[in-house]
Amino acid sequence: MPNVPQPLLDDTDRAIVEVLSDDARITNQHLAERVGIAPSTALARVRSLIARGVVKGFHAEVDLAALGRPLQAMIAIRLAVHAREQIDSFTARVRALPGVLMVYHLTGVTDYLVWVAASDAQDLREFVVDHLATHPATAHAETSLIYEHRRGPGIWGAADPGAV
Repeated sequence: MPNVPQPLLDDTDRAIVEVLSDDARITNQHLAERVGIAPSTALARVRSLIARGVVKGFHAEVDLAALGRPLQAMIAIRLAVHAREQIDSFTARVRALPGVLMVYHLTGVTDYLVWVAASDAQDLREFVVDHLATHPATAHAETSLIYEHRRGPGIWGAADPGAV
């Protein structure tokens, strides 16, 4: 990531981000009440947070088992070569694969962690073999099944965001 200046957030912005992080579907009226500002101010602040790139999107948390993909895994990938073209190509290719939930590009021994959802063990095996382990850029792939994952308390946790 390039070293770019981060947008400044005041206590009201932080409070809005905390509320939206907990419930992105909250109405503007309820958001304003929770933060203690006028609805028009809340709307303007949310629009500003979006325009400044602080709020990057609103997402639904989905039950993957209900969609026929109950098996989740983290696949650690080590690349054979670290040329810019291969990194960019590998990242773009993996992000486009069905079942990929997130792609993390890392430092250290592991170059990538790829979070995937599959229908069963055979589906996961075929995904790893067909798309990752046999990819020309891949030197090593190691799959770890996810038993359970839970969302954490967020960036500020239980603390007051203005006190951080």
